Amino acid sequence: ALNFTSSSSRGLNSTCVRKTPLSSTRSLCRSHTPLMGHSVTSSSAVSAHSIASVIVAVVEGRGLARGEVGMASIDLKNPEVILSQFADNTTYAKVITKLKILTPLEIIMSNTACDAGNTTKLFSLITEHFKNVTFTTVQRKYFNETKGLEYIEQLCASEFSTVFMEVQSKYYCLAAVAALLKYVEFIQNSVYAPKSLKVRFQGSEKTAMIDSSSAQNLELVTNNRDSRNGHTLFGILNYTKTPGGSRRLRSNILEPLVDAETINTRLDCVQELLQDEELFFGLQAVISKFLDTEQLLSVLVQIPKQDTVKTAESKITNLIYLKHTLELVEPLKAALRNCSTPLLKAYYSSLEDSRFGIILEKITTVINDDTRYVKGCLNMRTQKCYAIKPNVNEFLDIARRTYTEIVDDIAGLITQLAEKYNLPMRTSFSSARGFFIQMTADCSTLPNGQLPSEFTKITKMKNTYSFTSADLIKMNERCQESLREIYHMTYLIVCKLLNEIYEYIHCLYKLSDIVSMLDMLLSFAHACTLSDYVRPEFTDTLAIKQGWHPILEKIAVEKPVSNNTYLTEGSSFIIITGPNMSGKSTYLKQIALCQIMAQIGSYVPAEYCSFRIAEQIFTRIGMDDDIETNASTFMKEMKEITYIIQNANDKSLIIIDELGRGTSTEEGIGICYAACEYLLSLKAFTLFATHFLELCHIDALYPNVENYHFEVQHVRSSVGNKEKIAYTYKLSKGYTEEKNYGLKAAEVSSLPPSIILDAKEITDHIARQILHRQKSTPETMKQRVVYHLAMRLVQTARNSRLDPESLRIYLRGLKKKYEAHCPVSGASNKQQ
Repeated sequence: ALNFTSSSSRGLNSTCVRKTPLSSTRSLCRSHTPLMGHSVTSSSAVSAHSIASVIVAVVEGRGLARGEVGMASIDLKNPEVILSQFADNTTYAKVITKLKILTPLEIIMSNTACDAGNTTKLFSLITEHFKNVTFTTVQRKYFNETKGLEYIEQLCASEFSTVFMEVQSKYYCLAAVAALLKYVEFIQNSVYAPKSLKVRFQGSEKTAMIDSSSAQNLELVTNNRDSRNGHTLFGILNYTKTPGGSRRLRSNILEPLVDAETINTRLDCVQELLQDEELFFGLQAVISKFLDTEQLLSVLVQIPKQDTVKTAESKITNLIYLKHTLELVEPLKAALRNCSTPLLKAYYSSLEDSRFGIILEKITTVINDDTRYVKGCLNMRTQKCYAIKPNVNEFLDIARRTYTEIVDDIAGLITQLAEKYNLPMRTSFSSARGFFIQMTADCSTLPNGQLPSEFTKITKMKNTYSFTSADLIKMNERCQESLREIYHMTYLIVCKLLNEIYEYIHCLYKLSDIVSMLDMLLSFAHACTLSDYVRPEFTDTLAIKQGWHPILEKIAVEKPVSNNTYLTEGSSFIIITGPNMSGKSTYLKQIALCQIMAQIGSYVPAEYCSFRIAEQIFTRIGMDDDIETNASTFMKEMKEITYIIQNANDKSLIIIDELGRGTSTEEGIGICYAACEYLLSLKAFTLFATHFLELCHIDALYPNVENYHFEVQHVRSSVGNKEKIAYTYKLSKGYTEEKNYGLKAAEVSSLPPSIILDAKEITDHIARQILHRQKSTPETMKQRVVYHLAMRLVQTARNSRLDPESLRIYLRGLKKKYEAHCPVSGASNKQQ
């Protein structure tokens, strides 16, 4: 017997406990609905993430191995097992981030992780972050690495067998997969067919890390004000036509690529799609016809432990979907035939796999040629009934003739009733009611305003009546009985057919991957046609010319104000100042969003852009109106900056907004200054927005610091001749001159003039003292100029594509600029 204890994370002691056949104590907050009976019914990508379907097992090492975490996950709609193992620090940020990306339906952990009075920190943190997710604890013995390796050997499809070499010494992810697959087989009441699963090990080094807090700050996949609102990065890029494409886009946004070659391969495809209109529309037309290939695979590779009418109907339905999918391979090949980019050519070659034709040929020997996926439950029911060719099974043919006669009798009965009562009745059908009668008529035309007494279950919506009769109910019962016989005999034939094609079915993993990737790349190209995006380049510089906020563009009536951005090794730290509402937070988010767009293979909202690959993207975004000084705000700030400091490196993109505003000014400045000095030592690309103007003078000590500010204009209002601030949202070099923003706010208030005057004098006195202490000497200014010259020369040596004459002119210009800022005399000047 398996010991499963399931609970909501809201409280382990508050759930009711009941016995189940395969568990000794399993407390349930909701019951699982096994997906064996589900079938792929829609190609809509809109609701691809509306229902969570991922189950994750998490296990942590003990003793000296604490902090080493193994994870295994499987999507019940997609037969792919993803394994990962990594060392995490005491904040378990990597675990939380990975789980947020997976959006699990259920999390499985060892029962030893939550023993009374001895709950592990990992368990506590996960339950704190995932309050609406069901937790199930499994006895520790089921987290067995030997059993996990056996599962992979038995279930992993031969095409993905190299994963065995990757994970055979990864004990914790093997332990996690053992518990996961045992549990999934239990709740699904089915087993996976041998050699049928895609198993892969996901190393964290292949993708950029965006922690869950940063993903929320940037509104990557969820709008912070309204979760149903599409104003997110995912929302503005999602023009996908399939659920698989939508899922791939979401996972790419949350985990962007870090390999420039792979990104450029994608960008080449997007460029070809934009340049070749026939290719774009041809591919889009074919891709839009695909159903959820991943979910189809998930159902096909599961073998039910019990045969029921529901599982029979599901298998028949999904065999029809498989036929529909395979019939799209040739049109997809035709659309890709004349493409020129390496990735699209590789996809064309992959589609020449002979197994697609073998499976389709075996299906068409049994299934009617005109059987296909159609919309409408009655139409689909008819397709299932007559899916098998005639003369394959004599008893099936008899059952289908009986079914046809019953359906004809139902139509005849309703026609007779219509003539009997002289009413415009018509035959209707729904999966819940079966056949029933509908009629559109005004109640005034009915005798006494009512339907005849022999009709029952009457419902009315506007002028449409829906109802049935005793005879029709009996006919529906006969129809259902006939259907059960048809489905049973069809199911036996389908099972035999599936057994014949199992050995070839792994090519569908390849097809699923091709369709979802093409769908995503088409989505990127579609987004470009609606906005003036440009192709990004990848260098050692972050340079954006006239870039704008991609989400704001979709919300605003007018196009957002564009701004430039420039970060290099020599200018790696930018301090941004400006009053509240001047555009600092929007600009910071814009940079991060553009970086992510570039690293997933999308074009970027700018006139020109170049990016340095970021291995981690950290954001600490404050709200302009969120300036209350209380302990909770301050502690949140400290947790976020601690996490950044612990995990950042020289390949990070760090964005910090309004650090230190949850405490006193003196402490805030001190914390900001110390944090800046530490981040400067990392050489990460950092953008730091602040209201503490004292921080701007750090550029005197660190030549790689640059100051920028958002310009504002002062205008006099016609009413009362009061001065107001007009926001330009333009970024300019230097720090803001709005040094006394608080005093200006006080001037328009009702404070007495004498108090405002005293405040101005005290402020000026303090500012002069600070400026005197932080004033740059000629020597430091010279060092700064020399440093910037050296960095420009290094950058030119690395990235220049200029011809010799143009390079000579550029270097002369650099020399003149250096001499202008750092004049030297006579012989020294010639030597320079």
